[in-house]
Amino acid sequence: QVQLVESGGGLVQAGGSLRLSCAASGFGVGIPTMGWYRQAPGKQRDMVATITSRSETNYADSVKGRFTISRGNAKNMVYLEMNGLKPEDSAVYYCMLQLGYPRWGQGTQVTVSS
Repeated sequence: QVQLVESGGGLVQAGGSLRLSCAASGFGVGIPTMGWYRQAPGKQRDMVATITSRSETNYADSVKGRFTISRGNAKNMVYLEMNGLKPEDSAVYYCMLQLGYPRWGQGTQVTVSS
């Protein structure tokens, strides 16, 4: 079955940077659409960035110009480079893989202090 393992979260000061990684397995052949979502306490889970099999990217307006999603040389790796972090970026970040329906990782906490 599909497994997604996120890493790279942590505590950072406002203006700082973090890089999240997601390792996917069990999705078979092909290059699925993958992405990052985030969920803050008491809020819904929102899209942060997605990347298609052709490396087309899409970003939430709130992170455009600050975050960059990319794939590794291995098709099973997706990264989220986060720069200029703000306290409102604090959330649990989830890796998503689209295979029929969205599959989710366990999430990694990002906390940005002011």
